[in-house]
Amino acid sequence: MSKTLFTSRDPKGLHIVGLFEAVLNKAGLDDERAQRLIENGGDFQESLREALESHSATNQFVDEEVESSYGYLSGYKPKGITEQTNILRQLFPGIGYANEKLAEQPLPAGAEGWFAIPRWQKVAKTYPEAVQIVLDLIKKARGKLYNYRDGQIDQQHIRQSAKTAKMFQSLGEQQKDNDILVVPCQFGKRHAGRSVRRAREVMSASEFGLDAFSIGIMLLTHPERLQHYDDLWIDGAGDEFSDGGDSSFGHAPDFYFGGGRVGFDTNDVDGAREYYGSASALLPQ
Repeated sequence: MSKTLFTSRDPKGLHIVGLFEAVLNKAGLDDERAQRLIENGGDFQESLREALESHSATNQFVDEEVESSYGYLSGYKPKGITEQTNILRQLFPGIGYANEKLAEQPLPAGAEGWFAIPRWQKVAKTYPEAVQIVLDLIKKARGKLYNYRDGQIDQQHIRQSAKTAKMFQSLGEQQKDNDILVVPCQFGKRHAGRSVRRAREVMSASEFGLDAFSIGIMLLTHPERLQHYDDLWIDGAGDEFSDGGDSSFGHAPDFYFGGGRVGFDTNDVDGAREYYGSASALLPQ
């Protein structure tokens, strides 16, 4: 993306470091408490990251957030990248490989794991066709899937957002020799309780919403993610959906669980629901 990402060495970054130094100097830590802070460095860094994100976020759509206690009740945990790519090669015979060494890098803050996501162009000629293929595979794998948008998975109704399309293009250029991309992602909990447009608003320049194709792939490699009615349901903030098949793309796709089956539908982008969260990718800066 075109936005400049600041570090501690940039003038604004140095100013932010100065703000932290002022807080540290006023904290009055003695030797024992300072040592305890150092020993808890990982937790402290995570808390500091959350504070940075909170205080630097825009206030646009800030009223479209609700408290959420929903999470990964079914016990999902990210699989290893080799296990994921092996699953994908069974689902898509003839598909190539991934640069699995990328998954040896430290995860970016906020990501839950490294995920294997094929280029949709290796699956179908158009993006909607690729989404439909993934939905059909989920239905086959789960035994059933209810698609409330059956007959609407076409170019008039669904498309990737500009940011998500651009970010995947950039990832594809970086991993140019591979059919399967290795992407650091989170499965929705990070943005639980936020409307789709609020989640998009608070995402940094290096974070982007995941689309229906990518989320569907992640559900195929991680079927335990959505197995219970009280699992956090998943918004696809990386897609735009037009309910009327016209130029108004005011909805986003979602995956949910109800009646013993996975479902696929759409939601208004301005609706904040405690049982939904937008999945996203968080790239190293």
